[in-house]
Amino acid sequence: MTTYYAVGSPTTELSHDDLREALHGVFRRLGDRKRVLAVPPDFTRFNSRSGPLTCQTYEYYGDRLVDIMPALGTHFVMPDWQLDRMYPGVPKSLFREHRWRDDVVTIGQVPAEFVTQATEGIWNRPWPAQLNKLLWEGGHDLILSIGQVVPHEVMGMANYNKNIFVGTGGSQGINESHFIGAAYGMERMMGRADTPLRRILNYAQEHFCRHLPLLYALTVVGTNERRELVTRGLFIGDDHDCYEQAAALSIQVNFTILKEELPKVVVYLDEEEFHSTWLGNKAIYRTRMAIADRGQLVVLAPGVKTFGEDPQIDVLIRKYGYRTTPEIMAFMRDNADLQGNLSAAAHLIHGSSEGRFDVTYCPGELSRHEVEGVGYHYADLKEMSRRYDPKTLADGWNTLGDGERIFYISNPALGLWAYEGRLT
Repeated sequence: MTTYYAVGSPTTELSHDDLREALHGVFRRLGDRKRVLAVPPDFTRFNSRSGPLTCQTYEYYGDRLVDIMPALGTHFVMPDWQLDRMYPGVPKSLFREHRWRDDVVTIGQVPAEFVTQATEGIWNRPWPAQLNKLLWEGGHDLILSIGQVVPHEVMGMANYNKNIFVGTGGSQGINESHFIGAAYGMERMMGRADTPLRRILNYAQEHFCRHLPLLYALTVVGTNERRELVTRGLFIGDDHDCYEQAAALSIQVNFTILKEELPKVVVYLDEEEFHSTWLGNKAIYRTRMAIADRGQLVVLAPGVKTFGEDPQIDVLIRKYGYRTTPEIMAFMRDNADLQGNLSAAAHLIHGSSEGRFDVTYCPGELSRHEVEGVGYHYADLKEMSRRYDPKTLADGWNTLGDGERIFYISNPALGLWAYEGRLT
């Protein structure tokens, strides 16, 4: 097990050429490869630098890169315009769709005793380690998993083997992993590298995947003083240390600890990146530890037009709404449809303010009736965008002309915000 490349710091700025040189240097060290599979994220991780790294993988291997499978998890399949934006110049014939309900194989079971211990008794069943069949049966001599390490509501920190077991996983594994995270508690996990789910996934990788030629290319992305996205770190390897180094840097780069609670937060969701509340509720996940009791969260969401990324999950969100954890747990006890889709139940918990603060959604297409039907407040996007203009607001504290003081976040996917008093 080896970390081949590890460069990064809170002030590092790796250029496009730096990424290419590092990645190609590792490929040269690995020696000849004839059948390469790349597993990058989908468009919801557009800013992760995974697009350029995938393109650079194609530059190096050419026709030896035989398959590219975006780690969709339960997200929509990437349309052509997203493939063109994220992976310019890469032939579309190389891309494979991950069908999370159909094209998977269970490669092993993490024992119930281990799961019970890891989750502190929250979950006491064996966890099924599931992968897309292409990874397991494709005969590749290199499987390159590409992605960004950043605070995450289910895993604590995103990426590494989550990209494999969730991004290309099956319905049972995804459902149970999401529910374990929700039941254990987001605020106990977000921004932490060592969490119950990470221990479960690490067990699965160590015990079931030893023969798979897995290699991870992990980025850490932040912003500089000019509000430009910059690559703060790149870590390439096949071991836990590679991930742990990336996670340690991400905490420094992506985790903002505040001296005071936030009475009002305004979050902007880029319309190309966020088209559902399933994705857009990062505005809630990533700010919840910073918002004051009886505070307000305003979500400017011009691209949001639906709730779930999956049609079945969309139906469940509309049916049950973003209610408190006790309410969702009661719904689960009494309703087979929610019992059969634990990831939907987990998402409903994740998207709740637990009645502690108000959430006002300003969507591009959803109606007032739809938004209020799932438990949020509704406000008109045009009206709220005039008051809280993303073109003029700066990330962080802003004082408006009438004296109102707000905290603005231009992209919730890039970080985690918390009041220091909630971390003790």
